[in-house]
Amino acid sequence: MSNGPELISARETRERNWLPLVIAAAAVLLVAAVVVVMLEHGKRTPTVAPVSSAADPYASNLPISGLQMSESANLAGGKVTYLDGHIANQGNKTVTAISVQVLFRNAAQEVAQNETQQLKIIRVRDPYVDVEPVSTAPLKPGDQRDFRLIFDAVTRDWDGAYPQLRILQAQTQ
Repeated sequence: MSNGPELISARETRERNWLPLVIAAAAVLLVAAVVVVMLEHGKRTPTVAPVSSAADPYASNLPISGLQMSESANLAGGKVTYLDGHIANQGNKTVTAISVQVLFRNAAQEVAQNETQQLKIIRVRDPYVDVEPVSTAPLKPGDQRDFRLIFDAVTRDWDGAYPQLRILQAQTQ
């Protein structure tokens, strides 16, 4: 009867070996899903408005100042460029969304990259910079906020100077 306990022991060993295998497979699938999401995020096509697009009439009430640029590496091996600044609402309306056109120029001062983004307000800076849409924290008359624009890619033709920012649309109440 020594065969009986050995069979049970072998079955238990096989069943116990499935758990680490299932956990490892789940971990691999999770990592693969994260990589796919990151690659898809990096492939998003920037919105482009013609350079001749008119600025929003309310834009004169929304001065932008204090521009600063920085870069960081992302997990996919690329580079992310950040454009931080300050915006104030000097008008008499509450602003609920702001669409900005960002023009990167080359050495000949021609437009090398034209991208349109929704302006994101900096919500917190510590432990990392977190942004939110203007609709989450509307700019009331007299309000001032810091903002951040994020660029997954900037053309190699860019001359390195600060890009030109234009407010194409400001939704107000």
